[in-house]
Amino acid sequence: MSKILPACPVEVTLMLISDRWKVLVLRDLLSGTKRFGELKKSIGSISQKVLTSNLRSMEEDGLLTRKVYAEVPPRVEYTLTELGESLRPILLAMQQWGLEYQKQHKPNA
Repeated sequence: MSKILPACPVEVTLMLISDRWKVLVLRDLLSGTKRFGELKKSIGSISQKVLTSNLRSMEEDGLLTRKVYAEVPPRVEYTLTELGESLRPILLAMQQWGLEYQKQHKPNA
């Protein structure tokens, strides 16, 4: 069963990446494959349950792949798919916009 997508393309994009945590996961995976623990450490204040939920959702949406290695303890790695990688220009534009905003709204020291 496929999802019913909104008619507005901007809304579709927001539906996939609007969650704060998803954008941070994408940011971290742009530099390459990461393990669960690396993502959790990099993102910081996210709980294990919320990170797991977001990763599953992103996998279902086709933004990343999950590879489980048959080891003890189990090792799980996450990698952006081609679709996830196609969000790179959007995230880079967000980064650039954020930098400009920071420059313009820097508190007076």
